[in-house]
Amino acid sequence: MTIPSFSPARRRFAVLAGAGLVGGFGIARAQDSRVVLGQSAAFSGPAMQLGTQFHAGAKLLFDQLNAKGGVGGRQIEIRQLDDGYEPDRCVANTEKLIKDDVFALFGYIGTPTSLAALPLASAARVPFLAPFTGAMGLREPLKREAFHLRASYDDETALIVRQLTELSQDRIAVFHQNDAYGQAGLSGVTKALAARKLKPVALGTVERNSADVAAAVASLAKSGAQAIVQIGTYQACAAFIREARKAGYGGKFYNVSFVGTQALADALGKDGAGVVVSQVVPSPYNPAKPVTREFVAAIQAGGNKVQPNFSSMEGYLAAKLFAEGLKRTGGKPTREGLIAALESINEDFGGYRVSFGPNNHVASSFVELSMLTGDGRVRT
Repeated sequence: MTIPSFSPARRRFAVLAGAGLVGGFGIARAQDSRVVLGQSAAFSGPAMQLGTQFHAGAKLLFDQLNAKGGVGGRQIEIRQLDDGYEPDRCVANTEKLIKDDVFALFGYIGTPTSLAALPLASAARVPFLAPFTGAMGLREPLKREAFHLRASYDDETALIVRQLTELSQDRIAVFHQNDAYGQAGLSGVTKALAARKLKPVALGTVERNSADVAAAVASLAKSGAQAIVQIGTYQACAAFIREARKAGYGGKFYNVSFVGTQALADALGKDGAGVVVSQVVPSPYNPAKPVTREFVAAIQAGGNKVQPNFSSMEGYLAAKLFAEGLKRTGGKPTREGLIAALESINEDFGGYRVSFGPNNHVASSFVELSMLTGDGRVRT
């Protein structure tokens, strides 16, 4: 994302950078008895389930750590602000959180919002941990402050295209959100198809925070596509699936993880049968992995107040990742110390391997496919 030198956003970056140097953001003061994380996410609007569930999973882990005395005697707090999945609101929230001197930014939801926030975090030298997005634009080139838990959209779409083409389904269309998130997913699909000397047979778009899919249905339902890869959020993708089927489309629907799997299943009900979603964290419904058993036990110990789903599982794992980094900072955590500590992590979180390094700020490349069953469940 290129921002002209005369833009207000660029001037804000410069101000924050100057404040960082004057205020010593590079060697941040440690909060004496607690560590405060700042999270700007969608807690209202059409994408609210993504922010709500991720936050719930993270808070579940932090609450249980805090009940045992915290990490190194420090309680962990998440200060949450609602951006409604809109970049301008996210920028304002991020400026406030940085001004309030949060220790790190954590669990931002979405590509357009994270792309707007990361330059602010980098300018102020504030760690930016576990954004809920797989966009390559946040990963390449490596940004020193940014640490990613999940695999990329390139990883997800590569698996989707590989499965489809192995099933001899090579007429693939793309329905995508008309913004940076949609472009990131479209790019992944296009690259995966190009490697097989293929191209999308048709494209259709929807605006962010909208479920107006009529134009996309008109262009894709009669395109001859055997499958449609969807790069959107649950409300728009559910609306598209319903309307495409009404228009006579009989092919398959594939989604990337950011759609919000359980929210999509809830929105579709019986119409969800056979819809495929790629996942970047282990299934919260399959107890084969120790981390899933741990997650479910934590929910039960917390009074079953958190819904076990892929979004809350990702929040829980993101919280584990931060807690591990904080533990490794030693007695007096600083932002610089946290960055160095995160870069030293190479751990198995109960069947989910996470590994960073000075030249690698993406912890995992784990991807698998799941399918909605039509009765509200998700099968992997």
